[in-house]
Amino acid sequence: MLPWIQLDRATIPGALPGEEGELRLKQRGQEFSIMLGTNELMNSRLSGSEEALATLAQEKIGKRAKPSMLIGGLGMGFTLRAALAVLPEDAQVTVAELVPAVVDWARGPMAPVFKGCLDDPRVTIFEGDVSELIRSSTGAFDAILLDVDNGPDGLTRASNDRLYNMAGLYAARSALRPGGVLAVWSSGPDAGFTRRLKEVGFQADVVNTRANGKRGAKHVIWLAAKG
Repeated sequence: MLPWIQLDRATIPGALPGEEGELRLKQRGQEFSIMLGTNELMNSRLSGSEEALATLAQEKIGKRAKPSMLIGGLGMGFTLRAALAVLPEDAQVTVAELVPAVVDWARGPMAPVFKGCLDDPRVTIFEGDVSELIRSSTGAFDAILLDVDNGPDGLTRASNDRLYNMAGLYAARSALRPGGVLAVWSSGPDAGFTRRLKEVGFQADVVNTRANGKRGAKHVIWLAAKG
């Protein structure tokens, strides 16, 4: 078996004292992995639930003129590529990525995985905290897709909780256009998060999906519609 080779490392900016972390990009043959400590955040062989995040959200908003989508977290580009495949040519897709090196990896060693999707004219990269972008936007998006952590529990950064607490959900609802949808990826269920979504006024559905098609670990996607 081929050994893992570490290609690069990058610091995760900390919004809270002592929160800084480090991402490591690793490669084994044609397979890539992004690690945080001993936790594998993503792997290029597992894309099913990340793709479902985009396709399910697009189905929820239906056909709209010039739809605007915000994707929180570039990752390995699976959600972005799936979104571009189903969105119309007049769509606008903003990808918010906190760690600039992840964008560099997408254009560098992981270019074969991304297949040029960052060069799509519909795509804009925002290098910064997606929560700040959401809070500064009102009625700007038809869909907000969040895959910036292991789910609504702030594994990689404690400050990610501000995306998923009541204030963060109110901000997301304000940033959506009427009938828009907030779609959130998670590695597992969270009844408390479902309850918060409903308390904020979302019509929330919970969808179970697989990490890789019909196989792999079970992941969860919330589809929260703004009435």
